[in-house]
Amino acid sequence: MIRLVASDIDGTIVGENNKITVQNRKAIQDMKKSNIDFTICTGKPYAMVKNFCQDLQANYGIFGNGNQIVDLKNGKEIFRKTLSQEEIKTCLSFAKKENLHIHLYTENEVITPELLYMDLRNFILKDTIFPNDLNFKIVSNLEEYIEKEQPIVFKLIISSPSNLAKLQDKLNEKLDVTIYRVKKSKQYKDRIINKEYEYLDITPSKTNKSEALRTLSNYLELSSSEVMAIGDNLNDIDMLQNSGIGVAVANAYEEVKKVATYTTAKTVEESRFCRSCI
Repeated sequence: MIRLVASDIDGTIVGENNKITVQNRKAIQDMKKSNIDFTICTGKPYAMVKNFCQDLQANYGIFGNGNQIVDLKNGKEIFRKTLSQEEIKTCLSFAKKENLHIHLYTENEVITPELLYMDLRNFILKDTIFPNDLNFKIVSNLEEYIEKEQPIVFKLIISSPSNLAKLQDKLNEKLDVTIYRVKKSKQYKDRIINKEYEYLDITPSKTNKSEALRTLSNYLELSSSEVMAIGDNLNDIDMLQNSGIGVAVANAYEEVKKVATYTTAKTVEESRFCRSCI
């Protein structure tokens, strides 16, 4: 018996127009009528999707790929984990040495020297089709800003138009952090900003959606067999593997489909949520 459904947002229940379809909205409503808790599980920061969560009346939220968990019914923060100042400075040093773009996420800010990749994407979404409470701070010198202000950073992103695999290996040798390398190319091209690129999503050690979902399950006194996870991207693999039922949408990366219990017949753009699995 499934008692909690955790779903990614982009590419899973929301398509390229950043709108949730009528069918998916109804599926979420049907869950709630059946006393199944609906949980947003995303790489996005809480400030960016707070309004979206309220619109869907989600019960819980896992944000930043698992570095923050919030009980959305009362606003209580259940869990948080942030990067240390030393980890931030080391990432900045590596990025600067290779002339790569980097931006940081605090609880409600994006801090960046220039809007270029994911930060530009999020800026466009904020001002056009995904209104949110995320603020954007442009600073000319990130190193000086971090040294002086010492912001509490949930995660940082290093982006490049070229392959970042070697940098990922170097950072893994130097730091005990969690790094996802995501390719936004070919069919996965970022169509919001019309660019192909790669980025490293860097969060504190052992931060991932699966660990966060386990923490939330323990908080709710649920077993993994009572949890369904739905996703499309590489950072969804662990939570699909470690849930009672893992569902990949038809447009998911092939690596995600391989570990899923089920794959939907339709893509998110074709708007068919897997209600029959519940």
